[in-house]
Amino acid sequence: MIYLFLAIFAIGYSANKLFNKPKPRTMDTQLRELIDAETTKKGIGHDIKQYLLSVIDDDKNDREKYSDDQLARAQHLIDRAGPNALFFMADIAAQLAVLAAAEINGIKTSVDLALGDSATPEQIVNNIVKN
Repeated sequence: MIYLFLAIFAIGYSANKLFNKPKPRTMDTQLRELIDAETTKKGIGHDIKQYLLSVIDDDKNDREKYSDDQLARAQHLIDRAGPNALFFMADIAAQLAVLAAAEINGIKTSVDLALGDSATPEQIVNNIVKN
């Protein structure tokens, strides 16, 4: 009796999977998913840029480094973006290192051309991080 029940259940389950295939996504659904994904990426990039600017502001105004607030904001970014957040910050750091090396070696960069003879750290970040 139990075997009969299990056999009927297995046949019903297999038939259900066979005949209830997921419906194909429409073009509108696919477009909406692409727009949402792009908006999320831009939003995360913007949030990371704002975080970097807030760290610069804390440094300029002699606020506590590694404050609980800044660490909580960093954790929120990591939770939201995952490894992308680390990669994005590493990419910014690499660009800033290249910029500093060019400056030391007397090589003009696109940042020099965009900002002229003097610039603030915030202006440099805004020029490097476009989103």
